[in-house]
Amino acid sequence: MLTIQQIKENPGRTIERLAIKGFDGKEPINKVLELDDKRRAVQLENDNISAELNKLSAQIGALMKQGKREEAEEAKNKVAQLKNQLKGVADTLAATEAEIREILLSVPNLPCDAVPAGLTAADNVVEKTGGPMPDLPEDALPHWELAKKYNLIDFDLGVKITGAGFPVYLGKGARLQRALIQFFLDEAGRAGYLEVQPPYVVNEASGYGTGQLPDKEGQMYHCNLDNLYLIPTAEVPVTNLYRDVIIAERDLPIKNCAYSACFRREAGSYGKDVRGLNRLHQFDKVEIVRIEKPENSYAALEEMKDHVQGLLEKLGLPWHILRLCGGDMSFTSAITFDFEVWSGAQKRWLEVSSVSNFETYQANRLKCRYRGEDKKTRLCHTLNGSALALPRIMAALLENNQTPEGIVVPEVLRPYTGFDIIN
Repeated sequence: MLTIQQIKENPGRTIERLAIKGFDGKEPINKVLELDDKRRAVQLENDNISAELNKLSAQIGALMKQGKREEAEEAKNKVAQLKNQLKGVADTLAATEAEIREILLSVPNLPCDAVPAGLTAADNVVEKTGGPMPDLPEDALPHWELAKKYNLIDFDLGVKITGAGFPVYLGKGARLQRALIQFFLDEAGRAGYLEVQPPYVVNEASGYGTGQLPDKEGQMYHCNLDNLYLIPTAEVPVTNLYRDVIIAERDLPIKNCAYSACFRREAGSYGKDVRGLNRLHQFDKVEIVRIEKPENSYAALEEMKDHVQGLLEKLGLPWHILRLCGGDMSFTSAITFDFEVWSGAQKRWLEVSSVSNFETYQANRLKCRYRGEDKKTRLCHTLNGSALALPRIMAALLENNQTPEGIVVPEVLRPYTGFDIIN
């Protein structure tokens, strides 16, 4: 969440930048400033009463030693009154701080200056394009038909077992899925990311820490009995490894990667664009997460983008990078770049990765800080990216590599699959 200091430095600019995300910040920002003035006044009163208590407590002992019992009793009565007064002030302080936090939790992150204005995906900016476009016949099959033809994925079995959006991978389809996961993890390892195997469920504090909670869109699966949440991405448990942690400056940057299943309700998603692997409730993904000093985070963001681009190039997929406009960004992000691949049979671009810098927004929620050589603690910057999400990669690979003889496996995956072609 935003820090009070960020807001106080330039309230007008804060409101202006929030408007880039389509968020009217005037009322909540002004309310936070008003409550912060109240908080500081109450804090001062709290400190003054505490100081008076300490002074009187020291006097009582001295008065008793001097035999001044009547004066000592008066001081004790005054201490009792001050303690009652202090409790009321402390309760007011806690309530004010809680109200400030509640408001700040509802305010999105500020988009950085590089974020373009705009409200929808139509306003996103194409930054870069690469990769060979497939030369396919007009009757090229979409991936859901290829999956059925070669017995790779059974969508109906998934519906039987669980429901729509939970596919069952079979035979070479399962092997190709596992090959992609291992390839992505190996590439992340070579890039210096430490692999982590996190839990697939998190507690409420973890959800708040990375900004998934409060869940306004109801996209998270909630286990009511235990008050736990199925993770929508490995970003949540991996970033929360550093919740309430003060990191030594010498240990930065921190680079982690993790494979996990991801669970998303995808409420409100309907139509032809959700067919097959295009939009699932459960899918696999390899995530990269970085904890950085603020002055290094944008260089780290470029490194992460290069890493994702390199994966797509090695897979031989056509890709482009989008710089998202304010209205199409996530609640928590300061800037996001989406990678999309071309789906040859569907003739449309499919998102396969989002790479984001959250600056101090998540770190402030997490209380993730680092201690510099000057012994002062400062908030870190957090970043993450999909490297990569599997369903649409699988869809593009099947569609773009189909031939009359079968589906050609990209060369880079063959050591993992053990086969060159699916037929």
